[in-house]
Amino acid sequence: MVKQPAIADAAHTVEEALAPHRGAQGPVARGWAEEVLGHLDTIETRLTALDRPVEERPPSGGSGGEEGFTTVRVEIAEMDGLLEGLSEACVRLSAVREELGALARLRRVAGANDLAGPSALEELGASLETLQRSLAARLDAGHEQLLRVRDAVSHLRLVPAASVSGTLQRAVRDAAQSVTRRVEFDLRGGEVRLDPHVLAALRDALLHVVRNSVAHGIEPEAERLAAGKPAVGRVQVDVERRGNRVAFACRDDGRGIDVEAVRRAAVQRGLLSAPESSSLSIEEAVRLILEGGVTTSKAVTQVAGRGIGLDVLRETAARLKGDVTVLTAAGVGTTVEVSVPVSLSLLAALAVDAAGIALLPLDAVRETLHLAERDIARSACGDRILYEGHPIPFLPLADALGRQAACRRNGRPWSVVIVRSGSGLAALGVERLLGITHVVVRPLPALAVADPVVACASTDADRSPQLMLDPAGLVAAAAGTRPLAAEVAEPARLPLLVVDDSLTTRMLEQSILESAGYEVDVASSAEEALAKAQARRYGMFLVDVEMPGMDGFEFVARTRADPILREVPAILVTSRSSQEDRRRGTESGARDYIAKSEFDQGRLLERIRELAG
Repeated sequence: MVKQPAIADAAHTVEEALAPHRGAQGPVARGWAEEVLGHLDTIETRLTALDRPVEERPPSGGSGGEEGFTTVRVEIAEMDGLLEGLSEACVRLSAVREELGALARLRRVAGANDLAGPSALEELGASLETLQRSLAARLDAGHEQLLRVRDAVSHLRLVPAASVSGTLQRAVRDAAQSVTRRVEFDLRGGEVRLDPHVLAALRDALLHVVRNSVAHGIEPEAERLAAGKPAVGRVQVDVERRGNRVAFACRDDGRGIDVEAVRRAAVQRGLLSAPESSSLSIEEAVRLILEGGVTTSKAVTQVAGRGIGLDVLRETAARLKGDVTVLTAAGVGTTVEVSVPVSLSLLAALAVDAAGIALLPLDAVRETLHLAERDIARSACGDRILYEGHPIPFLPLADALGRQAACRRNGRPWSVVIVRSGSGLAALGVERLLGITHVVVRPLPALAVADPVVACASTDADRSPQLMLDPAGLVAAAAGTRPLAAEVAEPARLPLLVVDDSLTTRMLEQSILESAGYEVDVASSAEEALAKAQARRYGMFLVDVEMPGMDGFEFVARTRADPILREVPAILVTSRSSQEDRRRGTESGARDYIAKSEFDQGRLLERIRELAG
């Protein structure tokens, strides 16, 4: 919790070494004691180092996995261009100031007593017209220059994709050594730049992807040679800019996804019955892998066997409003592609009027149309229009937003925006198209529960809020897979149960959840929690792992085995963060695993809303 993972890891190692000897009789081996004392010495040394002044600490460097993106190197040429643009904007604004002085003089003339004759009025009118044109031209030029400066600043805060090359290369090398393979790594398109926060999140997800490519894809050398492949396997990440988005495609030349192995794993995990698995297609196998919890590894290792690799990528892409696609061919290899916005702060948007102004991400807009009322097919199952020879759902955007339309169409044609999210399309009817704009977007407040069609917000020139809409939510609303905003009623929330033997942690989590509007019960042990769960219905369990008596893993496993409690999702919130503990959490049936060292209040509340409402 205080961002000292090395000390925490050493402490957990000591705990694990002590655990088998709780209540045991007799002495312990000398080697065991020496190992524990060695870890205690490490903790003491690192604690002592924390007292040193910041400037005395050795600088962190290299291209390891802890590199930060908050400091960006700026090229002198780029800074010179920015300064030149700012200077030009200042010059243009100074000229506008001079024109304002001329306007003040004309106002004084207009107020003079001798301005009575028609010739004087005509002269004044001509002067004002000339001044208006001059001011308009100068303001347009100044605005255009400031837009260029804004774009330059936006570009400066982006970081090149090559920033993660060293981390991914190290991960591939370590994974190859673990499974005794020879693998080459290459990243192409490293000059493509994107938001540092986007790249930082993607880096962690891509680490799982490249490790999976090595562990599950690249064959042993003898197998590759027998198949006519080079002895050395290859993992390649291609980065490509596509409009306002960036695509990362991780390709390997391995064996491809083993559908038969996925079938067996899905049956073993109880996700499919044996008859259902017999007809499992490649697309369905990919979906199962993306959902997590399915692994084709026979044993758990440092690089595989937990079934969480592509699940991490899917969750990261969803958080970044991105898309994930997986293509595989037996004996040829697998390509995992994730497409995300270049920036999470400055976005190009299409402004529309739908009983009020709303913004649609421009990269999700496929086309705009004008449609007559007769072109919309009405039915009890929903409205449809024909687009590129295929029917797609049609929905007035005002309905999706729960707004009361100003008036009925009365036969007037619709302005329609075709929105795409992944492979889904939807036609949204709006009153007017207002044009393309670039907006600085801000996340919604952590405690503001928004409709799924809303992604974030911006402000206009008057500081009034404007909603940036989420393409995935709009496509789902048009398809009828969720209620419209006008029909959504506030659901009755079930209380949450926090289970932790630490009073401080219980109070902290209870405070966070009650501030978010949840009713919260607490339990200081797993045994007390079971008794409460059998006496009252809960919407979720938030459970610590290390507790006296029954631990969190056993508590979750017992609730999953109970025919009534098995429907209540559980999240493990613990100081233990090893991959082995995460695997045990998944096997016990926990829906998520949150390490206290990585605790994020926003992420916790988001997961609770997803799982418990």
